[in-house]
Amino acid sequence: MAVTQLFRLVVCRAPARAAVRVQRRYSKVSPIVSEHLRVFEALREKHINRARVEASEKPLTIHLDDGQTVRGKAGVTTPLSVAQSVRVKGALVSKVNGELWELGQPLQADCELKLLGFDTVEGRQTAWRTGMCVLGGVLEGVFGAEVCREGVSELGLYCDHLLENSALSLTDVEERCKEIAALKLPLSKLELNPEEVQELFQNNKLRLQLVEEQMNGPIITVYRCADNIGVCNGPLLPHTGLLKIFKMLQLSPVTLSNQTESSGLMRLLGVAFPGGKEKEEWEREQEEARRRDHRRIGNDQELFFFNDVSPGSCFFLPKGAHIYNTLTDFIKSEYRRRGFTEVVTPTLYSTALWERSGHWEHYSENMFTVTSEGSQTYALKPMNCPAHCLMFEQRVRSWRELPIRWADFGALHRNELSGALGGLTRVRRFCQDDAHIFCTPEQLEQEIVACLDFVRCVYEVFGFSFHCLLSTRPTPCLGEPEQWDNAEQQLERSLQHFGERWELNPGDGAFYGPKIDIQIKDAIGRQHQCATIQLDFQLPIRFDLQYVGKDGHLHRPVMIHRAVLGSLERMFAILAENFGGKWPLWLSPAQVMVIPVVGSSESYAKQVVQRFREAGFMADFNDDQGATLNKKIRSAQITQYNYIFVVGEKESETGTVNVRSRGGKQLGRRPIEEVMASLIQLRDSRSNTDEF
Repeated sequence: MAVTQLFRLVVCRAPARAAVRVQRRYSKVSPIVSEHLRVFEALREKHINRARVEASEKPLTIHLDDGQTVRGKAGVTTPLSVAQSVRVKGALVSKVNGELWELGQPLQADCELKLLGFDTVEGRQTAWRTGMCVLGGVLEGVFGAEVCREGVSELGLYCDHLLENSALSLTDVEERCKEIAALKLPLSKLELNPEEVQELFQNNKLRLQLVEEQMNGPIITVYRCADNIGVCNGPLLPHTGLLKIFKMLQLSPVTLSNQTESSGLMRLLGVAFPGGKEKEEWEREQEEARRRDHRRIGNDQELFFFNDVSPGSCFFLPKGAHIYNTLTDFIKSEYRRRGFTEVVTPTLYSTALWERSGHWEHYSENMFTVTSEGSQTYALKPMNCPAHCLMFEQRVRSWRELPIRWADFGALHRNELSGALGGLTRVRRFCQDDAHIFCTPEQLEQEIVACLDFVRCVYEVFGFSFHCLLSTRPTPCLGEPEQWDNAEQQLERSLQHFGERWELNPGDGAFYGPKIDIQIKDAIGRQHQCATIQLDFQLPIRFDLQYVGKDGHLHRPVMIHRAVLGSLERMFAILAENFGGKWPLWLSPAQVMVIPVVGSSESYAKQVVQRFREAGFMADFNDDQGATLNKKIRSAQITQYNYIFVVGEKESETGTVNVRSRGGKQLGRRPIEEVMASLIQLRDSRSNTDEF
């Protein structure tokens, strides 16, 4: 029985719920869908004929990451067959020599193979990407929706669709997805150029518009799952049968980038799992994430808030500002040790600067603009690099001045869509620990190693484990191939010299140069990318930046974009969730709470508070006359004060404090001088421990 007939059979067997019954007519393929399928298969046949060659079936050797070696045949052996031969269960996708590789895609040469399951980011994304294909088919084939865009994010899979005069039941959608997935439908993929994309989606203008917005190169990958055709931005599972459970999370309206009013487009967000074990683990992760949500912590601890008078811009309250400034001071202290100098640059620039840098052509939609007298248009800066290029060219530079390392904490503004805003993780106004290095080609490798060491130093303080990704040239890219080859080789040598774990990330570099992205893992195993080190060949050319070399001739400097924390706002959110609101002493906005036992101890308690404040600590005094001692202590623990000092007559007489940690551990009566010295040592060493 054909796949399409099986799909229709499941639709026809569906329970006679109102939503399904109303859409019964969609069990027959519409003329538009038939045309899409015809064009897809015609293009697929053309691509197959173009790429058809004799299968060599030459022997190849496959090295697994556990040390095993497997023999195979080129063009025949797949990662799936390898997984089956070595009895690895739960594999969903693989990496071949560091490159993501579908399980059903034949291997071509000797390689290193890594099999990845749902417990990895890549495996989960592959499962959800396949679930996205199933959901798209169900929305179109069962409910009669018009799917215009699909994708995956860290939250799950989604389909943006149009559906008139019908409200979706999330439970119905889940059941239909499960039934369709059980058919073990195969998935076909095609890489198309812009002309072929136009041909495929010519009957769906909105779909075509959104597809063109998704294209960041000369080709885009589309898939076919039964009668459904959509866009795919990564590996898929061999067939839909590997997904057993679907869960729909929410249905919400979507605002398009070029519109301010509702387009009628709705987003259905969900998740999919290979089995119940994976679903249970995901639910535990979600519960833990809710408990650690930085928005809840920010509200409970009075750290920050948002207001509609300035959407996407955070108001940091005194305690939040303390954390924010402490992070900034931490990075500034490292700047002084590492040869960076700070600069201060304007926030508002004429469009002439952005046209010169190339940002106006490619990024103007994401910039806030204002018009002054004379109809001159200005834009708030979304990044600092053009301003730093302007500073470099103010006078002739000598090779003796290089490397120049300029750091800038200036406020940046990006016009993010309102639907994309989410707490501190996606904002419109933010600061970066942004820096740009101008150096000679000979200095490049040494500078990259120094940047990586900077990253390691900072992330070790936070307790983050991390690994690096070397992102190489995308298609298309700017610059000469020899220039890219040399830069990528230097980055690889820097990573090898650095000595930490790194992986190749082919084709994911910026169009203007290769980069190193650093992935961190937080306390509950989630991965985040904050730090980045990017080479830029294009801005030095666009600004005609030059320096006088040892030979007396003019040479072009290399430019490095570098951030360690990345957005301070986003790092604030990551740290809040990583520590679960239990800030280490050096970052904490609530370090010491002093509680008098009786009224006669208040004067001494206030003296203790003043001494610790003079030493730079965030110290407070509880003078609530109506609360018992135990209630005061409990309140301080809930408020996450690192240390609680209880003082009475004996402490007042002996110049001591009775110390408790927020975890309830009693550290005993100790002299103020001893406690002060211990806390200064913990703070200044940026220790994450609570004990001394």
